[in-house]
Amino acid sequence: MHVEEWLQAIPPVWICVIVGVVIGLESLGIPLPGEVVLVSAALLSAQHVVSPVWVGVCASAGAIIGDSLGYAIGRRGGQPLFDRLARRFPKHFGAAHIAKAERAFDKWGMWAVFFGRFVALLRILAGPLAGALRMPYWRFLVANVLGGILWAGGTTAVIHYLGIVADRWLKGFSWVGLLVAVLFGCATTLYIKRRAGRLTEPAEESGAEAGATAAPAGAQRSIRVTSSE
Repeated sequence: MHVEEWLQAIPPVWICVIVGVVIGLESLGIPLPGEVVLVSAALLSAQHVVSPVWVGVCASAGAIIGDSLGYAIGRRGGQPLFDRLARRFPKHFGAAHIAKAERAFDKWGMWAVFFGRFVALLRILAGPLAGALRMPYWRFLVANVLGGILWAGGTTAVIHYLGIVADRWLKGFSWVGLLVAVLFGCATTLYIKRRAGRLTEPAEESGAEAGATAAPAGAQRSIRVTSSE
């Protein structure tokens, strides 16, 4: 069953709860399809199945709370935590992925948390890695709140209104208008993701070096512990 069809069979209040919980767990560091669930719920809001306001609120709350819990876990667990995660989830927490995310933090600091909300890899790693790197919590919190609200609320609003426009134009057979709306939405999404994707450019430029250091068994990079500012 498609995610949207599955959500449609659930009472509205539980849809919001599921959105918040899934996004919260993803932000905590567990690989889950938070963005897929959010988009599906936003599409349902365009069909008046659930309130878009509550979808956005619950998604934002889940993102902010999940990232904060991830920060606390990362600050407490440090490198041993990432070693265990690498063994259980090598596709998400492998040495190359951790090194790439760490380079983004080295270059962008707190803004890696903000823009990381729009990048699949950093969305999972931002909280735990910021805690392990001892980023000052107030800086993390500012970037976390702003990024969580913009990503969750913005995604909900864009998908909701695109769904409404698509429904109206489909009823009026305005295929040209629908195409323009879809292209505009895709262009906006790609623009935001491209801006956020610049966080990982340093990793791509040094991809050969990362591959050479990650190939030998047990050659995982230790997370540097920086002093609080």
